Amino acid sequence: MRRDSIFYKLFQQSPNLLFELLTNPPINAGEYKFDSVAVKEPKFEIDGVFLPPENQIPGVVYFCEVQFQKDEQLYERVFAESFLYFYRNRQRFADWQAVMIYPTRSIEQNEIYPYRVLLNSNQVHRVYLDELGDIRQLPMWVALMVLTTVEEEQAPQEARYLIERASVEEPENVNCTIIELVMTIMVYKFENLSRKEVESMLGITLKETRVYREIKEEGERSLILRQLSRRLGEIPQPMLERIETLSLEQLENLGEALLDFTSLADLQSWLETIVEITPES
Repeated sequence: MRRDSIFYKLFQQSPNLLFELLTNPPINAGEYKFDSVAVKEPKFEIDGVFLPPENQIPGVVYFCEVQFQKDEQLYERVFAESFLYFYRNRQRFADWQAVMIYPTRSIEQNEIYPYRVLLNSNQVHRVYLDELGDIRQLPMWVALMVLTTVEEEQAPQEARYLIERASVEEPENVNCTIIELVMTIMVYKFENLSRKEVESMLGITLKETRVYREIKEEGERSLILRQLSRRLGEIPQPMLERIETLSLEQLENLGEALLDFTSLADLQSWLETIVEITPES
């Protein structure tokens, strides 16, 4: 299950989600933006960074790591990357915080003794999704995170509940986003089922109306362009024009692929591949 992209989309849609997991969130939590950053010499890519408003300098930067597989050198990597980024941008930030998100305590690396001071401080926050409580009692966006950890036997029931709840609590455009995220989570969770089979299991059929698709495609395209600009810099006009022609499915595929891009050449190569495999009309 490709949870990295799911959590990336969750944080992009609702940056405030990270702070709902913390006991003492910053007072300007609603003004933070979620981003990925590059640190050169040596080269690090940090995908989960929450940046304070640029007009509030110095601010507090939050590093976030979502870890669903055991990694016995996770803290070594996270602290090395975070400290280096903080060092390179010291004039912008007054402090840093790190949030580690695990499905359960058993996924955390075993050897934590060298980091005992940090892990027991108020700068590093460890969140275990299976300990957050009843999924139906959690804020909507937190509940979506927890849905990724729910056992397959229980997942369809909880997914249907979240869809019904979203239709009551959220405006139409947000409701569409939540339904799509629920669908994405369930498709990844039940990899042996097709999207239509998952829709049938949940008792829904997404309305592929012009309005729905325009909202979905425009939101996806805007998100992709922001991610590409932050990762690769200014995107040449011919590439922008080509991206404007991509279908919703192709945009979603680009959203997955760009996490591995390191240069405009990677983007150009990906776009050329799309042209090659797109059937002629």
